[in-house]
Amino acid sequence: MPRTYEQELAFLEKITPTCWKIKKGFVPNMNVEGVFYVNDFLEKLMFEELRNFTRSGDYGGFLPGMKQIGNVAALPGIVYRSVGLPDVHSGYGFAIGNMAAFDLSDPKSVVSPGGVGFDINCGVRLIRTNLNLKDVLPVKEKLTQTLFDHIPVGVGSKGIIPMDAQALEEALEMGMDWSLRQGYVWADDKEHCEEYGRMLQADPAKVSSRAKKRGLPQLGTLGAGNHYAEIQVVEEIFDKHAAIKMGIDHLNQVVLMIHCGSRGMGHQVATDALVAMERAMKRDKIEVNDRQLACAHITSEEGQDYLKAMAAAANYAWVNRSSMTFLARQAFAKIFNSTPDDLDMHIIYDVSHNIAKVEEHWIDGKMKTLLVHRKGSTRAFPPHHPLIPVDYQLTGQPVLIGGTMGTCSYVLTGTEKAMTETFGSTCHGAGRALSRAKSRRNLDYTDVLEQLREKGISIRVASPKLVMEEAPESYKNVTDVVNTCQAAGISNKVLKLRPIGVIKG
Repeated sequence: MPRTYEQELAFLEKITPTCWKIKKGFVPNMNVEGVFYVNDFLEKLMFEELRNFTRSGDYGGFLPGMKQIGNVAALPGIVYRSVGLPDVHSGYGFAIGNMAAFDLSDPKSVVSPGGVGFDINCGVRLIRTNLNLKDVLPVKEKLTQTLFDHIPVGVGSKGIIPMDAQALEEALEMGMDWSLRQGYVWADDKEHCEEYGRMLQADPAKVSSRAKKRGLPQLGTLGAGNHYAEIQVVEEIFDKHAAIKMGIDHLNQVVLMIHCGSRGMGHQVATDALVAMERAMKRDKIEVNDRQLACAHITSEEGQDYLKAMAAAANYAWVNRSSMTFLARQAFAKIFNSTPDDLDMHIIYDVSHNIAKVEEHWIDGKMKTLLVHRKGSTRAFPPHHPLIPVDYQLTGQPVLIGGTMGTCSYVLTGTEKAMTETFGSTCHGAGRALSRAKSRRNLDYTDVLEQLREKGISIRVASPKLVMEEAPESYKNVTDVVNTCQAAGISNKVLKLRPIGVIKG
């Protein structure tokens, strides 16, 4: 007999002004508790979703976010807590914005592709310039158009970076080292990327020929959906010291943000792994609450194969963002009749928000080696952490939070509190409030484009009809999300960025 909404509430407890606890028993077989971070407005959305679910017993394919956080807490080998960040919303298996960590020393621990997501190493890169708003305004339309012409965008877009099967194998193995060898990136670009733009455990042999076939023509392309390249200006500086370390020293300085992932290739790697893992679960008798949480023991052949293929797809995504960086630098140089070097187009940082990584964290007073799944959440390591670049040792790792089309974006830094509460993780963006189908029903794309133009934003879109899915109304407010993380102490605000030109698939 399903529980009523009131009965469900008995398992939820507010433990701080920004954090709720999901007690064991909320869903069957929970090994640890769950938590989720919200402010008053985001809290209403989460509880409304649960209320609607208890009334109808159905939630259009996905369970409510709270239930998904609970189901992840029931996975074998999970430690400490299943965490929902303020941008959490329903997804395949894991909610997007749900992160969890599994103990590598526990033979029962699992890896779940649903905890990484289909767009492996979807992430954000931020490139600074020494240009000001007044330099860009007279050529804003032309610059947006030139970026659109340089970077292939849209659902089936094909890349212009020369690529054959042999080069793809090398790119999958080498990540940004391949881009460096081919002359597409600068030597210091790698220093400012998570993992230095290369996961060493990548094995292209574990990537299916179908995935490679999908990936080959798409390298250096933006794709569709919520992916974009945005010309932005610095609207607010909250932490001057950290901003200066990032090369940002005044308001209205122009930056470029690129948000994309591993295109069709990462999607295929995830699909292939889910098929293999369903078999492994039968063989190893692994029980899960939701079949979308298909998983395999980390030490099993299927688990290892997935991690090696996932790392290769992650490398592909870094090469992809690097290829677009190369094309964007050319576009800026052309418009401003300069060189990317003279325009100071250095990478501030590059973060991933769909990935699983082996990391060391303190659990119950012991240092443990964990497999940390971050899906729709961003690594946010504190100052002095050995895995962040020298430049950011005193500030903490930069965290890039992309807003939605036409809203602001943020740059944050990681904190010590994130290490103890969320395995060094924070939010990744705004998080959907309306499903894609609902957005298409409720919004008209011409209205959305008109609103952007009224805000003074130049926009170029390959598939205008997809614009409604990404309209600001489809998402939670990114400022709410970022402020909740700040109030919870899991990240600190450094910069607020406002878009002036957007290109989308």
